[in-house]
Amino acid sequence: MHSAKPFKPSTLRAKSAETLLSQSSREVRHILERALSGREVTREDGETLFRAASSDLPAIVRAADVVREERVGDRASFVIVRNINFTNVCYMGCRFCGFAKRKEDPDAVWYSMEEVAHRAQVAWDRGATEVCIQGGLHPDLPPTYYRDLLFAVKRQVPRMHVHAFSPFEIWFGAHKRKMSTREFLLELKEAGLGSMPGTAAEILDVEVRRKLTRNKLTTEAWIETIRAAHSIGLRSTSTIMFGHIDGPSHWAAHIDLIRSIQKETGGFTEFVPLSFVYAESPLYVDRAIPGVRPGATQEENFKMHAVARLMLAGWIDNIQVSWVKLGAQMAAEMLHAGVNDLGGTLMDESISRSAGADFGEELTPAEMVKLIHHAGRTPVRRSTLYDSLEEFSDHEPVDIGPLKPRPHDPIKFLRHKYVAAG
Repeated sequence: MHSAKPFKPSTLRAKSAETLLSQSSREVRHILERALSGREVTREDGETLFRAASSDLPAIVRAADVVREERVGDRASFVIVRNINFTNVCYMGCRFCGFAKRKEDPDAVWYSMEEVAHRAQVAWDRGATEVCIQGGLHPDLPPTYYRDLLFAVKRQVPRMHVHAFSPFEIWFGAHKRKMSTREFLLELKEAGLGSMPGTAAEILDVEVRRKLTRNKLTTEAWIETIRAAHSIGLRSTSTIMFGHIDGPSHWAAHIDLIRSIQKETGGFTEFVPLSFVYAESPLYVDRAIPGVRPGATQEENFKMHAVARLMLAGWIDNIQVSWVKLGAQMAAEMLHAGVNDLGGTLMDESISRSAGADFGEELTPAEMVKLIHHAGRTPVRRSTLYDSLEEFSDHEPVDIGPLKPRPHDPIKFLRHKYVAAG
């Protein structure tokens, strides 16, 4: 919000939804009252909420929090996971990406399969139940690379859930393999693929995608890949990357499209808003496209998570915040704005950092639990597919410390509370 004092949804808990709704504009109040009565929020309604005045924000986030409590209760979850970005070599030329390198670049990397499997083993030894594996579209990848990488990881850690390969990678791999998308996905599932990240969605709008990615992976191809995955029992996340050359009409249409796919397939596990990290993104630094903004505003971030909760209620009931994009303190506030999941511990993070994010690479399980307790919610360690594995209502996880040395403490704002309590 445009004020000296940051907006904190946590301060709204003392006020009833009815009070806040009474203080909102008539149009917004009408939409929110219908949402709270169980009516579906239409694409047009979603756009109206995204365009609403700052004075309407408290009512929007409070309504989202009420719906969150009705749909999933007061438990907030996280998963112990390690990100493994096996190569940063990519020639697709997405304009927003600060991650991609050319083969000859001095900081280009391509981990061996043995190294990827070793990293998975280290993660397993640290309590991980998932590895999230993604990489650039390296032109030299052999046709069976994705299958063989799955074999290598599953041989090393057979019980690890492998959450891997964006729709862009699936499209790329299927072309390399000279297979249909469905055939290729069936091969990967047999090799050990457990689920897919629904990344590479960016904004599912044809004109915006042409500008962002030169339409290398079309909206239609993304949808086809996701539908194919869901049709063979592979579930996926769903995402949106916002705050660049997009706006309210694109956001509402994107969420509406995700919802329509979910109504058809039921295959999405969660929805994850990804705020555009601009500081070192070529899209912003090089001004490749006129009108590129320096990421979403704080108000837009709150609206995105809240409106997603309202529009997706009953269809996708897990709304995740990316602490890597927004930081731990903002992530805790999002737990009062419709969010019920903090995502993964990560251990490694390359993609957001390469675009200029500076919130770290890991939140340990102990830090996740502290963050969730701070928000007044019950922490739960979950699986990739949202099975509850451990609830921390009466105990804390063992504090194993971060995998790597860290330049700063990601939950420093909380430390004084626990020192005083000790």
